[in-house]
Amino acid sequence: MARTKEFDPDAALQAAMELFWQRGFEATSMADLVDHLGIARASLYATFGGKRELYLKALQRYGEQHGPAMTEELSQPGPVLPAVRELVRRFADEAGGDALRRGCFVTNTAVELGPHDAECARRVEESWHSVETLLTSALTRARAQGEIAADRDVVALARTLLVFLQGLRVVGKATPDPARLRDAAEQALTLLD
Repeated sequence: MARTKEFDPDAALQAAMELFWQRGFEATSMADLVDHLGIARASLYATFGGKRELYLKALQRYGEQHGPAMTEELSQPGPVLPAVRELVRRFADEAGGDALRRGCFVTNTAVELGPHDAECARRVEESWHSVETLLTSALTRARAQGEIAADRDVVALARTLLVFLQGLRVVGKATPDPARLRDAAEQALTLLD
C-alpha cells in the first residue's frame, strides 16, 4: 500500500520558490531545501525530482503568480499611458523597497543560469517575450487612441521598457536606493511623451 504524502506539495513548492528567489540556484543546497521545507529528502525527490526540476517548477510558479497582475493592469479599458506609467513606477518602488533584495526571480535566473542552461534561458525568454508582447499591445492601443504619436515605433518602445524594467530589478537588488530608482523611472517615462 502506498503511503500518503505527509506534506502539502503546493505549500512546499511555494516555500521552495521563496528560498530560490532569495538565494538563487547555486547557493541553495538540497540540505537547505530539506530544512526550509521541512520535508524528508526522499519525499522531496519523489514529489519534485531533483533540485533543478524543483527550481524550474518554482520559476514557473513565480510566473503564474506575478504575470497576471501586469496583464490586468495593462488591459483595462480607457487611457493606456497612465497604466504604463503606474507599472514603471510600481517596478521602481518594489525594487527600492525590497528589504530582502530578491530582485525578480526571472531576472535572477537570466543572470545566474541563462548563460549556461538552455532550458532556463528559454524560460526567461518566454517570460520576457510575454511582457514585451503585453507592452506592445498596450502601446499599440495608446497610439490608436492618440495618446502617443502615430509615427512612434511601439515595438521598439516596448522593448526599451522591458529592458528598463529588468534593469530596475537588477539595480534594486544590488543597491536599493529608492531615490535613484524613482528618478530613473521618471526619466524613462519621458519616452512616452
